Amino acid sequence: MNQISNRVQALAPSQTLAMSQKSAELKAQGIDVINLSVGEPDFSTPDHIKDAAKKAIDDNFTFYTPVPGYMSLRKAISQKLKEENGVEFAPEQIVVSGGAKQSLCNVVLSVINPGDEVVIPTPAWVSYVEMVNLAGGKSVEVRATIENDFKITPAQLEAALTERTRLIMFNSPCNPTGSVYTRNELQVLVDVLARYPQVLVMSDEIYEHINFTGEFASMASFPEIADRVCLINGVSKAYAMTGWRIGFLAAPLWLARATSKLQSQYTSGASSIAQKAAEAAYTGSQECVGHMREAFERRRDLIVGLARTVPGWKVNVPQGAFYLFPEVSACLGKRYGDTVIETDSDLAMYLLQNAHVATVAGSAFCLPGYLRLSYATADEKIVEAIERIRVALEQLV
Repeated sequence: MNQISNRVQALAPSQTLAMSQKSAELKAQGIDVINLSVGEPDFSTPDHIKDAAKKAIDDNFTFYTPVPGYMSLRKAISQKLKEENGVEFAPEQIVVSGGAKQSLCNVVLSVINPGDEVVIPTPAWVSYVEMVNLAGGKSVEVRATIENDFKITPAQLEAALTERTRLIMFNSPCNPTGSVYTRNELQVLVDVLARYPQVLVMSDEIYEHINFTGEFASMASFPEIADRVCLINGVSKAYAMTGWRIGFLAAPLWLARATSKLQSQYTSGASSIAQKAAEAAYTGSQECVGHMREAFERRRDLIVGLARTVPGWKVNVPQGAFYLFPEVSACLGKRYGDTVIETDSDLAMYLLQNAHVATVAGSAFCLPGYLRLSYATADEKIVEAIERIRVALEQLV
């Protein structure tokens, strides 16, 4: 009997991973596909981090780890938060997980009951809404568009909050738009949240260091709401460590304990070797972070300039992460032979099949009429990809 639970049947598959899989299938057929769908740095993990992992193996760090993570790593994270972000979290308030995605889901499952409302500024990363669905909560989307640089206003936030709101899932720098809220822009949102003491603030800061503004402000640094901020971060983006699967949450002690309890029952502690590598990332030289950020900024400038020449595309200048999120509705309703490009998903599939460039539809991020392009790839691939896209779009009538 093939009986799948209702909760799993209700989940949508990740469209970013689905497009990446389709790209891989075409590549396996010998087709030269340029993959702009995956949110993954193309750099190798820095040598001093890899060396720490090798040493950990030699030193026999091969046994089960504490559920919330090695104390040495949690102390290193606590110190990083204090020195870089100006926020105080004791090691006991930090829980290390198998990636920032697990940290996010741990929080949602720990605080959301069926019917609770979760405010999500959109466009938003594909998994936010599905995590809320898994917990039985109700997502309340607050939509921003390219006209306001994909940033919500205090009035929009105020209108979305109710007595049933339990959580807001906030992300800056943002996936998929690359938007970065300034401290002043955050302050006016904090002023609203301060009036709703029942609302927990989840601040997803995984792209903190891929930030071209010269400043980063954490939600946890605002005293008005600091006692109810859950900060999420990890090593995947800043240190090119996606496959190591180490993320963390820093939260009020009651929530840290709850997520640790949850994690103890379904994954236990994260990889011992990966934790020692992450410890080296946080305590070692940060020069590698700056080098990668400079490369991403150069690529940002390159893809923005090229994308602005694509007919029908509206493009802004993302200030962080490594994504471009052009508005492409002018391309919809057009034809290629007998095929009508009705939706952004149709357009993404058309570009994959005809231009051999993998992108992700904006509808996957709760905003139809857009595409997400990752520029975490080599400059020459960016140039070639945009040229292929331009040629393919010129064939539409």
